[in-house]
This record gives sequence, C-alpha cells and structure tokens, in this order.
Amino acid sequence: MNNLSHVLFTLQEVFGYRTQNLRRALCLVTSILTCGFLLLVFYWKPQWRVWANCIPCPLQEADTVLLKTTDKFQRYMRKKVVCLYLSALKFPISKNPEEPLVADRHSVINQAVLKPELKLQCVQVQKIRYVWNYSEKRFQKVGLLEDSNSCHDIYHTFGLGLTSEEQEVRRLVCGPNAIEVGIQPIWKLLVKQVLNPFYVFQAFTLTLWLSQGYIEYSVAIIILSVISIVLSVYDLRQQSVKLHNLVEDHNKVQVTVMVKGKGLQELESRLLVPGDTIILPGKFSLPCDAILIDGSCVVNEGMLTGESIPVTKTPLPHLENTMAWKSHSSEDYRKHVLFCGTEVIQVKPSGQGPVRAVVLQTGYNTAKGDLVRSILYPRPLNFKLYNDAFKFIVFLACLGAVGFLYALGVYMYHGVSPRDTTTMALLILTITVPPVLPAALTTGIVYAQKRLKKKKIFCISQQRINMCGQINLVCFDKTGTLTEDGLDLWGVVPTADNCFQEVHSFASGKDLPWSPLCAAMASCHSLILLNGTIQGDPLDLKMFEGTAWIMEDCSADYCKFGMLDSNTIIKPGPKASWSPIEAIAILRQFPFSSSLQRMSVVAQLAGEDHFHVYVKGAPEMLAKFCKSETVPKDFPQKLRSYTIQGFRVIALAHKALKIEKLSEVQNLAREKVESELTFLGLLIMENRLKKETKPVLKELSEARIRMVMITGDNLQTAITVAKNSEMIPRGSQVILVEANEPEDFVPASVTWQLIENQENGLGRNETYLNIGNSSVPDGTRGSCYHFAMSGKSYQVIFQHFNSLLPKILVNGTIFARMSPAQKSSLVEEFQKLNYYVAMCGDGANDCGALKMAHAGISLSEQEASVASHFTSKMANIECVPQLIREGRAALVSSFGVFKYLTMYGLIQFIGTSLLYWQLQLFGNYQYLMQDVAITLMVCLTMSSTHAYPKLAPYRPAGQLLSPPLLLSVFLNTCFTCIVQVCAFLYVKQQPWYCEVYRYSKCFLDSQSNFSINVSLERNETGNATLIPGSILSFESTTLWPITTINCIMVAFIFSKGKPFRKPIYTNYMFSFLLMSALGLTVFILFSDFQAIYHGMQLIPTLTSWRVSILVAVLTQFCVAFFVEDVILQNRKLWLWIKKECGFSSKSQYRNWQKKLAEDSTWPPTHRTDYSGDGENGFINPGYEDPEQIPRAKSELGGQTPEEHFWTRL
Repeated sequence: MNNLSHVLFTLQEVFGYRTQNLRRALCLVTSILTCGFLLLVFYWKPQWRVWANCIPCPLQEADTVLLKTTDKFQRYMRKKVVCLYLSALKFPISKNPEEPLVADRHSVINQAVLKPELKLQCVQVQKIRYVWNYSEKRFQKVGLLEDSNSCHDIYHTFGLGLTSEEQEVRRLVCGPNAIEVGIQPIWKLLVKQVLNPFYVFQAFTLTLWLSQGYIEYSVAIIILSVISIVLSVYDLRQQSVKLHNLVEDHNKVQVTVMVKGKGLQELESRLLVPGDTIILPGKFSLPCDAILIDGSCVVNEGMLTGESIPVTKTPLPHLENTMAWKSHSSEDYRKHVLFCGTEVIQVKPSGQGPVRAVVLQTGYNTAKGDLVRSILYPRPLNFKLYNDAFKFIVFLACLGAVGFLYALGVYMYHGVSPRDTTTMALLILTITVPPVLPAALTTGIVYAQKRLKKKKIFCISQQRINMCGQINLVCFDKTGTLTEDGLDLWGVVPTADNCFQEVHSFASGKDLPWSPLCAAMASCHSLILLNGTIQGDPLDLKMFEGTAWIMEDCSADYCKFGMLDSNTIIKPGPKASWSPIEAIAILRQFPFSSSLQRMSVVAQLAGEDHFHVYVKGAPEMLAKFCKSETVPKDFPQKLRSYTIQGFRVIALAHKALKIEKLSEVQNLAREKVESELTFLGLLIMENRLKKETKPVLKELSEARIRMVMITGDNLQTAITVAKNSEMIPRGSQVILVEANEPEDFVPASVTWQLIENQENGLGRNETYLNIGNSSVPDGTRGSCYHFAMSGKSYQVIFQHFNSLLPKILVNGTIFARMSPAQKSSLVEEFQKLNYYVAMCGDGANDCGALKMAHAGISLSEQEASVASHFTSKMANIECVPQLIREGRAALVSSFGVFKYLTMYGLIQFIGTSLLYWQLQLFGNYQYLMQDVAITLMVCLTMSSTHAYPKLAPYRPAGQLLSPPLLLSVFLNTCFTCIVQVCAFLYVKQQPWYCEVYRYSKCFLDSQSNFSINVSLERNETGNATLIPGSILSFESTTLWPITTINCIMVAFIFSKGKPFRKPIYTNYMFSFLLMSALGLTVFILFSDFQAIYHGMQLIPTLTSWRVSILVAVLTQFCVAFFVEDVILQNRKLWLWIKKECGFSSKSQYRNWQKKLAEDSTWPPTHRTDYSGDGENGFINPGYEDPEQIPRAKSELGGQTPEEHFWTRL
C-alpha cells in the first residue's frame, strides 16, 4: 500500500495488483453464463473486478492499481499501469545509471526511468500523470517543476531554455501541455445513465409488471424514465460541450520558445514542457503556468478570480541562496507567477531583452487545469440526508425480501405452479420500493432552483440546495459584499512640520492643491491605459480621479526627459489645480503585497534629473518605514479617530532617491526604496454599508444563524463595520486576540485585550483598546462576547495553539487581514466544529473559501461561476436568506415526499400481503388509480409549495433516521395495518360474504342492495377456489378504498406548511389534485353504476358497509393527523423529552458552547498566554487526540456521520 498524493480533494491509498490469466478466464466464462450480469456488477464495483481478476503484488510489479479514497465514502478507482520506453525517441540516450536524463537535479524524471531498460511506469488519475519513483518507492506527480528549486536554480538551469533532447524526454514523460475535454458521445452518456443500479432495478420491475398485464402504469413510468434519462443526457452533453469549448482554444496557442544552442523557435503550446523558457509578446493568452524571470507584465486574472482587475507581475528575484523559490516569497510568490488561462494585456521589458518566463506547470497541473478538474470531478457531498435515504431504501428492499419469502410460502403451500408462485413473489418484492422514489426526491430541488432563478440566483450544484436548509453559520466578505463595491474619496489629511493639517474634503468641490501628497496620489498606483481607458484596482482609480490628472502613453514629447516608451506618463488634466510639474513618468513599480501591506513606485518629474519614490499602504505599517520626525505625534489617535468611523485609511509617503542614472532604477532593491521615507499624510476613503446589509443581518440574527466577517481589510475598520451593521449587537463585548510567533527563546504568545465602546458627542460609536483591568461581566457571558483577530494571529494560533482554536471559533466574529488561503482554512475549521457553513463573497479573493463552504455564494454579474455553487446577479446579500429559505423548503419537501412514498409502498405492501393470504390481488385499474392518479401526481406537485417568507429561529431536521420521522412512519404504518387487518377480518363476518365467487346478471335495485338474482359459486369444501391472481373478492373491494384514501390522507398529513413552507392551500395544484382524487375515490365507492364497478374490478356491497369503510378511514385520519401535528411535530415536547432523558448534542460547537458557559475563567481578558504553558495552554486532548475524534470528522473536515437529531432542536 502507498499514499498517492496530490489527488483531487482527498488523499487516496493505492494498492498494486497483477492480472492472473486463470482468474481472468474464469471471470469471462462466468460473465457468459450470467448473460453479462457479472460485467454489470464489475461496472458498479470496480474493486470486485480487480479482486476477481488479479492477485496482490508490490506496486513496482503491478500492472493494475486500485485506488481507495480515505474519506467516508471509501470510493474505489481501477487504473491500468502504463509502461513508457525512452528507447522510442529518435536520438540515443545514455543507459548509464549515474548519468542524469535531465539537467534539473531535483526532477523526479531522473529517479523514474529504470536503466538500462529505459522503462518508465506511469498511471493517470483524474487527468494527472504519476510516475513510479524507483528511489523513493512511490508514485509522484509529473508535469511541473519541483518546489525545491531555488531562484538560482530557475535562472541558471532553465533561464536560457532546454536542449531539444531534454524537451523530447520531458515531453514523453510529462505528456502534452493540453487541457483536453472530449465531448462525450451520446451513446456513452446514455449507457452510463441506463446502467445506474436504480434504472436496472426499475427495468426489472417494469418487465415483471408488463408480463402481468399492468401496462398503463408501466408505460407511464417508462415515459417518465425516458424523459428523465433524455434530460440528464442532454444536460450532461451540454455541460460537456460547454467545457470543451471553454478549453478548446487553450491547446491552439503559438508560442516562442528558447532552445539552448538553437535560439528561438515557434511551436504549438501543446508541445511545451516544464522548464521551457517562453517569450511573452504584447497580448497573449497563457497556455501554462510560468514563472516570470525577466521584465514585468500586466495580466487579467478574471478567469480565475472572477474580477477583471489588471494585476502587475514582477520577475523572480535573482538570488544566489539555496532557499526554495516559493519560501523566499512566502505567500506572495504568486506575484511572480503567470497563471494558465489568464490574459497578458501589457508587457514591460527590463531593457535587457524581451520579457521571459519559465514554464512551471503544464496541462491539468496548471491553475486552469485544476479549475477544469474541479468541474470534471466535483467533491462528493457528505450530506446525512442522502446517506439516510439509501439506508431507508435498503430497509424497504429487505422488507420486500421478507414479502418475497412470505409469498413463496403461501403459494407453495397451496400448490400453485412454480411459475405463478415466482411471479407473485417477485411482484410483492417490487411493491415496497416505489420506482418513482429517486425522481420524486429531486422534485423539491427542481422547484426551488426554478424559484431561485426567478430571483436571479443561479445554481451549478443542485444537491447543494437541500444543504442550504441546514446552514447555521454564514461567513461574509466585507468590501463589495457588506459594504459598497467601490470606495468614495472622503478627504485627505496632509502633514507639515510634524503635524496634521486641515482636512481637504472632496465633497467641498475644491481642487486638490499641488503638493508631494498630490504627486503621490497621481503616481503611486497600478493603473494602466488600455485602448484609451484607464483600468485597474477601483481604489487606485478613485484615488487617481481625485487628483484630476490624466494618463497618457509615452510620446516623443517626453523623450527629452529620458523616459522610455514602456513607461506610464501622467500629467495635470484640464480640471486639475495649478502644478509646476508638466508631467510625471512612472519608471518602476513595486506591486502591492498583502504580506508587506504596501506598494511603491519610482518616478521622475519632467524637467528634473533625479528620481522620486512614492509609497502608499497600511498606515500602521508605512509609519514604521518613515523617519520618526516626519510622523505626527498624534498619529495613532488620528488614525483611530477615522478607522472607528468605518473609514478606509491609507498612508502616503515619499523620498528623493540619490541616484543619477536611469539604468540604476531597474537594479534597485525594494528594501532600499521603501526606507527612510517622509510621511506625507492620510488618504481617507469611505466604504459605506449597502442599504440591504443591516436588514438582512437582522433577519439572520433573528433566525439564530451565526454571522462571521472574513475580510482582507483593516481590523479596526472591520470591527466598526460589524458594529454599525449590528453583526455585533449593541452591548456585546469585543475581545481582541493578538498572537505572536515565537522569537529566540520566547515561545509563541496570545494576548487578550478587551475593546470598549464609548459614544462621542457626535453620536458616533468610538472603539478603542481598554488597557485597564476590567473584564467581561458575569451577566454577559455566553454569546454576548465576540473575538476579533487578524490573519497573522489566526495563523499563529492555528500552528501553536491548535487546542485553543475551537474555543475562539465558537465566539469568533471578526477575522481581518485574512489571506485567501486563511479564509479557506477558517471555513474548514468551522466545518470541523460541525457548523453548516455558507460563504458569501465577491468572488475576487474568496474562491477557495467559496469552494470549501457547504454553500458558496458569489456576488457576480455572470450567470454562473465555477468558483462557487451559487451565483447571485443581485450585488447584495439579500440572496443569503432567500437561499436559506428555499433550501429549508426543499429539504422539508424532500422529507415529506420520502415519507409519503415510504408509506405508499407500505400501505400497498400490507394490502397486497393480506390479499396474498387468500391468493388474491388488487386489479390493474385499482393499482393504476393509486399509482398514477394519486402517487404520481402527488410526487410532481407536493414539493411545489413555496418557502415560508420568514426564517424560523431553528432549522428543519437534517436526517431521515430521526425519532420524529421514524415514529411518524412507524405509527402511520401501525394505524393503516390495524385498519386494514380489521377490515380484512371483519368483512369475513358479514352475512353476505363468500371467499371467491363468480357472478352473472348482477344488477342493483333502487335501494343499492343486491338483487336476489346474484349467483354465488363455492366448491364442495367451502374453501376458496385456488385461482392465482384472483381479483374479484370482497376483501379487495374492502381494502382498495381504504388503501386509496390512506394514500391521499398521508399525502395531506405529510405536506407540512409553517414554519418552513407556506400552508398547503397555497399550493393550488396539489390541493386540487388531492380533493379531486378524494372525490373520485368516494364517488367510485358510493356509485351504483355497474360499468364503473366492472371497470374497477369491484363488487357492489351494502351502503352501510361502504359507510363503515369511510368512517374507519376518517377515524384513522383524525388519529394520524393529531399524532403527527400535535405530538410528533411538537418541538417543545421533543425539547422537554431531550432534557428529561439527558440527551446532549453531538455537534462539536454545541459541546464547546456548553463547556465554555460553565467555565468561570472564560473568556480571558488582559493577559498573555504562552505556548507550552501547562496552566494557560488550553490543551484539549479530546480535540487533538485522533482516537477521540470521530473517524469521518478527522477525514472529511468535521462532518460527523452520526449527527444526532437533537442537534436540530
């Protein structure tokens, strides 16, 4: 056994097998003898095929590998091991084991080729190729450069390109640089659908019914199944075509490659290999992931992020150390990487040649390939409903098997022919599992999806709709989600003589006067001029517009200043204030870095020989790089006064460079540029709440759905926005959690500080750190305190205080300065605590978190986004409660339909079993009315009830195997069993009863009583005549109206309305069908028309008997309705039972809430704790010990397989 890493979503175990000819021959013979049924089983269970045909062996000797996912689903995949031979190449290759095949000493290729055979073993899993590493005895991924390469390695090994021989070797081993998604043939899609186990069982059922002459319903089911299959095949085909068209052009790009010793060559992008050096032209679609090594460029990463903001990429630093290139740049390594599928819209050569990049990853290893793979191989849902549904179906099938044995016993006892006995036994087997069950379960989802689409909420994962019904925590991005998309300029606060000056308000309409601050605002940005339009980050755009300057391409007029054509030129616009400067040229840009929290540019003012540096960034960070004498003494207080009001504050700084030559600019180190700065002032930008934010958050709060803010913005601003939006309710305490990495001999630490609120004279809430000794009052413990922390603190706690993390998360509300990876990690940690998490973001840097959440909601103008499960065209969070409402309605509908179909099968099973005792059966038209006129119509309309407009303060049950549902099915089964058995026995006591008869010349008199001319025939013994499949009998005439009305009755009882759906009477079609079906059944029961009775295969009975039947079912309805509505759906009663019986929730977060509420020392305030401190380390063995974590939780990120019903209450 071996672990196969880098497989999508879950780690997989891989086992080696070798095919044995004798076993293979035996399987072939068995397949022929079983008419191909064994092949069908092998199709469903690929692991059985491997076990039957192969014997275990070491992976190195295997010709087949069996992969098993280590998640809860334990899915298997069978893959063939393919051998590649380098001897097939057209040039000689050294067979000396000591001589490497490729120049890269880190490459797995050197360890994967067996010499002297020149053989390579590989296996392809989910479009990724893995090769066998003979040195490390494991499979490793190929198609990428190893992360262990240093900056020096990348420049010196790959900077001048690969030799043509090495290209061929890599091409053979790594495969083509292609993201190929073939259009699946219709016949193949059709076969896959038809071979579904359910459809195979359905085909068996329908064949049996057709052989018994039950044609009408069988044809109806066949038509529905054909429509379902055709629609599924059509959808799959359309998705296949769309995905194919999405990636088709990717494989047809022409690229220029540097070949060592041969210069530049033109070739197709599919021939690229990791390590190739490509030349980037002006406009270019990236066919691979590549590391920029020379020059800079501007790319549009909208395809990956959903946000079409140009991003500037800079070359990888040319360093001589041996540190891995990614480690050197930390999380900002992405600023050097050009991702596949993104558009290069502008290149800027460094003056030392064209813009060059080294191919990092090819094919499906690339960013675009990973995106396509996530569509091709979606993450399986771990939703309790579907697991419980499968268990329920298995139970019904087992019940059917009992009925099968019962029927065999009865018919064999009476000496019925084996053929008829088998037929009748198989017939009762098919009754318990209704053929429409899977289709009916999806109707609620389909209706919900249609309603969501009308509200401009689009879904690419239907099964997630039901999951939305369980959401109890929603994570929100801030900017663009809770607040307005863009920032508005509020004002600037310049500095002079170490003091802040009067605020310049942009609302006054006055022009911003010329100053170094104005120059910084005009030049310190990443904006570009594309087709006459300025494009870039909205913040930069607003800042630039505030200066009233304009941007132009570099022309000959500016060449006298020594400005290169590749530089950006800005100059005062017609509406700008007077400026002594004619123009400013931006010579070099150091892009914004999330870890550095700043960006800078090197610029030259027209007419000057020297150069200037302008820097902007987070105020608290930028102040550290400024000369202390230039930073006002009241800087912290001034900064706080703006951030507490929710303003976005950016600091600006400047310095003059002491260099004289333009060529020296390109060699400047960022550390030198961004030091000894002069503080210029603060830029104040207003980020207003959207008008929909506050009402939506209030609605979610009233529904007891937790809300969390995850933002990349400033912590102080995030806290203020949370308070203003009432995400943090008034009167609640906020505790700031600050964690620091270990330094020297000082271990990692966590500091807890209580943030207090005061209201100033202007009525604004001011927030500041309290440095006193106050603590959280005892009366406000529980959920009345909220933790706030930065991404840096989260990372430290995650690494050094993991046992403390769940305690913080159950009351953590504000997470600021979070990177995309940290957002995704945080969502996963919430899931580990058994929260059902929704993530709502703008799609820009939230892609990972959107994918990780149970329900990812992207606020995008596009109709669908591959980055999330749901996409809203409404650019506000109103979609969140709408989605939860529809999810709850769909979930309740699915439960209702499932309960109804279960009872429908059990009702028919009981009635048929009773008739089997007498060797009798319901007539075809009796079944037809129940199956088509009632059940089929109920299934199609029962789920169309709209969601209740108000969110209830609790969720619907999330599992079928819960006490209320099981009791509901059990008690209703008991009720119908009692009524049917009593009717079955009581009808035999009637004076006019006989077991089996044939009648002729039967007519009814005006009093609806039998005529004396009715002729009854008995055999000599008085026993029932043994006529298999006899239909006409008093038993079937009595049981049919009871079972039919029972079906109508349970459909009404299980169609629950408030609090998750509107009342049943608002579902007009469903109500009409129920009333019509009931009316028709009562009409048939009491009608005295011989044609109707003859057609329905019933026997006329006394009116009093018919009345007694109706009274019996009405009594049953009243009892069942009372039990269901007053007892089983009584939430207060179940809460009382839970309390009295001492049941506790199995959800991690509820257990933590209970523990922390009882802990008098929690939450801590105004103290510092250190890692490794036994007293203050908050060690929780139950959280960290794998043996105490449920297996599915440790494997699947916290969704325990045994989530108890009580959790829902």
